[in-house]
Amino acid sequence: MSLVKRCRHSRTGGLPALLVGALALATTLTGGPATAADQGTLHELAAAQGKYFGSATDNPELPDAAYAATLGSEFGQITPGNSMKWDTTEPAQGRFDFTKGDVITDFAEQHGQTVRGHTLVWHSQLPGWVGSLPPAQVEAAMTNHVTEEATHYRGAVSAWDVVNEPFNEDGTFRTSPFYTAMGSDYIATALRTAHAADPDAKLYVNDYNIEGLGAKSDAMYALVSELLDEGVPLDGVGMQAHLAVQYGFPYQMQANMQRFADLGLDVAVTELDVRMQLPADAAKTATQSSYYRQTTEACLAVERCVGITVWDYTDKYSWVPSTFPGQGAANLYDENLLPKPAYSAVRTALGGDDGSEGGDPGALKAQYRSSDSSAGDNQIKPGLQLVNTGTTAVSLSDVTVRYWFTSDNGASTYGTWCDWSPIGCSSVTHRVAAVSTPEAGADHYLEVGFTGGSLAPGATTGEIQLRLSKTDWSNFDESDDYSHGTGTSYADAPKVAVYVAGDLVWGIEP
Repeated sequence: MSLVKRCRHSRTGGLPALLVGALALATTLTGGPATAADQGTLHELAAAQGKYFGSATDNPELPDAAYAATLGSEFGQITPGNSMKWDTTEPAQGRFDFTKGDVITDFAEQHGQTVRGHTLVWHSQLPGWVGSLPPAQVEAAMTNHVTEEATHYRGAVSAWDVVNEPFNEDGTFRTSPFYTAMGSDYIATALRTAHAADPDAKLYVNDYNIEGLGAKSDAMYALVSELLDEGVPLDGVGMQAHLAVQYGFPYQMQANMQRFADLGLDVAVTELDVRMQLPADAAKTATQSSYYRQTTEACLAVERCVGITVWDYTDKYSWVPSTFPGQGAANLYDENLLPKPAYSAVRTALGGDDGSEGGDPGALKAQYRSSDSSAGDNQIKPGLQLVNTGTTAVSLSDVTVRYWFTSDNGASTYGTWCDWSPIGCSSVTHRVAAVSTPEAGADHYLEVGFTGGSLAPGATTGEIQLRLSKTDWSNFDESDDYSHGTGTSYADAPKVAVYVAGDLVWGIEP
């Protein structure tokens, strides 16, 4: 039995916290979409477009007054990082303790925020007694736990991550006490139990590395399709989005979100952060900002993407350094609670689309791979492609791309070629120009342009295979070239610049 079992209500006029949040959202939406000028916070900007913007938090952080002030004012939704997990809420079988979770829901009620419950059934952070149960007793223990916790927070939690991380990376089901005892049926059982305990809460299955198209997201798609066919209560899919600048942006995130939405499900970005190898530098920071922006734009472009939660909002309390040694700086605010460039990128994405024609030039990015087998031969062979991550088409005739290199010794004149591209090399222009003020790694650049055409939202130009040489065919030393990389697969390239009508919209110039 639960030691504390009650329906929690707001102190604001006796309204449940969910209703307070809904009224706040409705008030924000009254009179039409807001603009960045008259809506200051990330949540207000998101609410103007029918979304929420939230942050994870945890009990040890809340006594930090400066932290709590930003948490309570900038974000409209919060997720408890640990205080609703099984090892905290039921440390011994049948002995429930919701004290820490109640602190989080109280904070949310006081600030008019909604709460995402996290998480009811997960293979990790289980008390030892769960793993020690005979398989025949696991189902009863699971359903009792879900019932007690979902009932306790009924009215205070708007959505639940009912089942968290059910898949391995290859799309097979992860081994856990629940899977061992019940097979994959444990997922449907947990969802039905949660719905019975709180019929008004939105119920999700949540996992990481399912943000883009791939084996793991395919497995999630197959699972939720089957659950829906069987009439299992399921409202949405949570995409954690723990991203890293060194691994590239998830492939076709918007399209992946849309296919789940087309099933009639909501989609939520539930645990967004973008880590990097430390120390941070300008290139990594630019890539991080791009990933935050692209994630925000993908959610905005999918009607049933209900909102975004960052995990947490500040580097001061990030989980990343302790989990990924040598990595960090993953959040929107730094360790001094000051907003970073990624924060500005999110704000721009949330408030920058005014519906005008011609596309958002900031939605273009460059990707690069090296086609050279040697960095010291007589040709430079960059592979480049552009990706439109925005919601409107971009006219390619306005676009130029610059790849910087050093001339080294030999001739000062160049030949350039486009060897192949799916858009046709006849539509690609290319030339070499000298840099007016040479920098380290850059005294010339290859400039690529287009004779016409447009790039649709979510589309890519595909590979443009380029090549240049000096007219005397003398050798280069590409090892110190500013834009040169050694990767042979396409990845976001912050040292390759993209311009629209002469304005820099992607990359960092040398």
